[in-house]
This record gives sequence, structure tokens and C-alpha cells, in this order.
Amino acid sequence: MDNRSDIRDFLASRRARITPEQAGLLPGGGRRRVPGLRREEVAVLAGVSTDWYVRLEKGHIAGVSDDVLEAVARALQLDEAERTYLFDLARAAKPTRAPRRRSKEPIQPRVQWMLDSMTGSAAFVANGRLDILATNSLGWALHSPMFDGPRRPANFARFQFLDPRAHDFYQDWEGAAKVTVALLRTEAGRRPHDARLRELVGELSTVSEEFRTRWAAHDVRIHHNGAKQFHHPVVGAVDLSYCTLDLPAEDAGNLRLTIYTAEPGTPSEDALTLLASWAATDAASTAGDAAAPATDRT
Repeated sequence: MDNRSDIRDFLASRRARITPEQAGLLPGGGRRRVPGLRREEVAVLAGVSTDWYVRLEKGHIAGVSDDVLEAVARALQLDEAERTYLFDLARAAKPTRAPRRRSKEPIQPRVQWMLDSMTGSAAFVANGRLDILATNSLGWALHSPMFDGPRRPANFARFQFLDPRAHDFYQDWEGAAKVTVALLRTEAGRRPHDARLRELVGELSTVSEEFRTRWAAHDVRIHHNGAKQFHHPVVGAVDLSYCTLDLPAEDAGNLRLTIYTAEPGTPSEDALTLLASWAATDAASTAGDAAAPATDRT
């Protein structure tokens, strides 16, 4: 796969954000033409020749040793997610036969059983494209605006950038949007042959200028835990903590489980309890209507 433009733009953007002072270099005389480090300064910090680093930043990364990549990562002060992304780009640049795309990502029954056993938390399983592939009842209720439309699977990125309700649903829409794009960028480095991911990025880049601008920033992220604030159309403001875990490969492949919980004794815990009651009422109403389809939670 020819990913030289991704390599070039990523390395150049990381280089531009570091000043000589931040890198421990003495500021040179004269006016600088670049906002951050020069290529030759990165080469010195990484212990390689300037010509070699210039070639690397042009995208010629195939065959570069891990030790040299580590040196470049240190010189550019890459964090864990950025370092992982750089190594993913290097692996993708190696000439290899593209893997055959699987027709679907199966969810094992035991994964759904696990989700359903979590009655006090909102839980869901998503893939690297941020498609929601399975949820428990409370997970569906929390993200119910995403399931209003007919398109399946529901997708976080499409909702955030193509549905105007997302700006109300996420109290910090800017922060949520930045994280979403960074997760997709990370996945693109990890799985460069994923045609459906490329289609998703192409769709969002074409339709949404907000997505296109953030995608061009080349920010990456590894999602582990944090906090989010929602404004749910049924229960109002909800402040939740979340934790994201990789599922075992034998259960689901490259899928992740995310669990949202509320601090005990807070209004957000009361809101989750009310949301669970609303979800149960909605499910019972749907089940009692012979003409209505069952609630889609997978």
C-alpha cells in the first residue's frame, strides 16, 4: 500500500509542533522559516544523517529498522499512540499481499451474554471503524439517538459529523469529535487495507468540512478510559466515566468493549436508573406491538 503521503504529513506535523528549546537545542541565529524543528535538527536528535531523514519524511519508510524508528519517535517526542501509529505506518509500507477482507465481524453469543449481565452500566462493543456491533439495554438507551435511523450498524463518526443532533447530545462536542477522528486515524494506520474504513473516511471527508479539517491534523489516540458528558433527550444531563477494553481475539477479533458508569449517589446515577426504566418500558411497548420490529441492539 502506498501510504507515503500519510507518513510525510504525520512526520511533518509532529516536527512542526516542537521548538528547538523544547528539544533541548540552542536556538539558531536568523529567522526560522518553519514553526518547529528543521529536518536537519530532527536528524541530529535521532542520530541519523539529514539525507536519510529527508528521505524518511518523504514517505520512504519501508525497511527502516525498529531501532531507527524508536530514535525518530524520541526525537519528535511522540506519545504512546503516536509511536504506535508510526510503527503501524512502517508495517503498512512493507510490500505484502493485502489480507482478504472478512465479510463480517462475528459477535460470539457469550459476548452478548456478558453485555446483558451488566444491568447498572451502559455497555457496548464497537470495531475500529466505530461501528456499534452489540449493546446491552442501557447501552442502547444511552445512545438511542444513534439508532433512530435505518442505517446499520450505527456509527459514532457518522452520527457526530452528519447528524445535527450530535451537537446537543455531546455537551463537549468539540472534544468528542477530536477523539473520534483521532481513533479513526489510529485505526487507518493499524488497518490500511480496510476498504470499509476508507469508504467511511471518504464519505465523511466529502460531506463534512469539520471532519476533513480534523482528519488533516493527523492526531491519533489510544482509547482506554476517561469521562464524557451527555445531554440525553429523555433524561437530560448525564456525566459518566468510561473504560475501554480489547476483547479476546477468539471472542470477536479486533473489537473493543466500552463500559459507562455513573458515580454512586449522584444525579447521573439517578439519570441512568431512569434511562434503564425508560428502555425497559420502550422494549415492552415494542414487544407488545405485533406490527413493530424488535428493537435492534446488535
